Amino acid sequence: MSVETGTAPAAGAEEREQQSLGTAAARNLTTTAKSEPQMQGISSRWLTRMLPWVDVPGGTYRVNRRLSYRLGDGRVTFVRTGAQVRVVPAELGELPLLRGFCGGEALHALAARFEQREYATGQVIATAGRPADHVYLVAHGKVEQVGEGPYGDETVVGLLSDGDTFGGHVLAGIDGGWRFTARAATAAVVLALPHAAYLEVAERHGDLRAHVELAGLDGHRAVNGSGEAEIELSSGHVGEPDVPGTFVDYEPEPREYELSVAQTVLRVHTRVADLYNRPMDQTEQQLRLTVQALRERQEHELVNNRDFGLLHNADYDQRISTRSGPPTPDDLDELLSMRRDTRLLFAHPRAIAAFGRECNKRGLYFGSVELNGHKLPAWRGVPLLPCGKIPVTRNRTSSVIAMRTGEDDHGVIGLYRTGIPDEVEPGLNVRFMGINEQAVISYLVSTYYSAAVLVPDALGILENVEVSRRDGD
Repeated sequence: MSVETGTAPAAGAEEREQQSLGTAAARNLTTTAKSEPQMQGISSRWLTRMLPWVDVPGGTYRVNRRLSYRLGDGRVTFVRTGAQVRVVPAELGELPLLRGFCGGEALHALAARFEQREYATGQVIATAGRPADHVYLVAHGKVEQVGEGPYGDETVVGLLSDGDTFGGHVLAGIDGGWRFTARAATAAVVLALPHAAYLEVAERHGDLRAHVELAGLDGHRAVNGSGEAEIELSSGHVGEPDVPGTFVDYEPEPREYELSVAQTVLRVHTRVADLYNRPMDQTEQQLRLTVQALRERQEHELVNNRDFGLLHNADYDQRISTRSGPPTPDDLDELLSMRRDTRLLFAHPRAIAAFGRECNKRGLYFGSVELNGHKLPAWRGVPLLPCGKIPVTRNRTSSVIAMRTGEDDHGVIGLYRTGIPDEVEPGLNVRFMGINEQAVISYLVSTYYSAAVLVPDALGILENVEVSRRDGD
């Protein structure tokens, strides 16, 4: 041991000589601890995990239902030119009494007779008790349906938004008055068709009049509260009355869901596969991340696919709009009340945060549930699960999905095919495609899937959910 004394070395003196092996050189002789390749694009995929999956050996799943006579009340589409809004003529087929009508000339004439009207917030469009003599199409904005509460006070019984209609029954004739008051909840653009204008078009197009009259008769068939053909029963009788005969009628053309597919070709050079596969197998790691990407695409399609995606397959009667913009406890309560045994709620994380803010404003706390070892937020005991695949639009609006699940409960199910050749996960296989002249190995990676809604009330959507607001909005 030595003790240095005296003054500091003069400027420019040589640095102290290194006395041991440096870390940079030492690393050349070591084995570096390393992680597997990481991927930020992997999400929780709660929708894929929570759907009950049903094996579809034939690749197609047919949903048989009882025959329904409901005529629609669907949504219509509009074309906007500057400030002028026009209804697409073919979309008038979404009106209850025009469902299935194919007379293009008559629909064009009818579309031309709609009058554009604009209403400020709070203005009345139709008044309860007044003659119902117009068909109304909501082109933009929100319209409240206001009725009388049990104690004579006003209560909102419904909320209409873009594409909704009311008064379609007027085509069959003016019979009584409006059963509710229609009032603009926001600035609204509405197209209105007077009954007199319809009569003028029907006079020139006999096929239109005949279709409406026939549809009006069909609409009076005996149906239950869900629009299904009534099963005639008798109860509480005494003596020997005639017992009604009945049968359960089915839909003659039930919907069939064909399995969709997501695929990619994974390529690995033979030199990489042969030489650079320790301690981690390169092909295995490439495949692991490719499978994750396919599973992410699968969940995206389950939500957004226009054929079988949940957002596009919810019945119009199971869609509601928020009352004020952000998702409130009242909105979620109404969404839950529309079906029995709602099992799951799905929302974009930003929508869940917006709901939390609304609860905080009211001094409420939405609880939590234990699910698969995770503690998750819940509302009224129903898990509220994040799903980043639900889109947020440019207008900062999103949707909340509510569903009942399982075949036994007539709910929503996932569809896949198991036992396929070269299967590595249920419904997913990896097939060797060969080696090309550049010594590149190719593998075809495929996953097969779809989703089915067994009865309409199994799936509901809360729409126009504002996830954020700018100051001053």
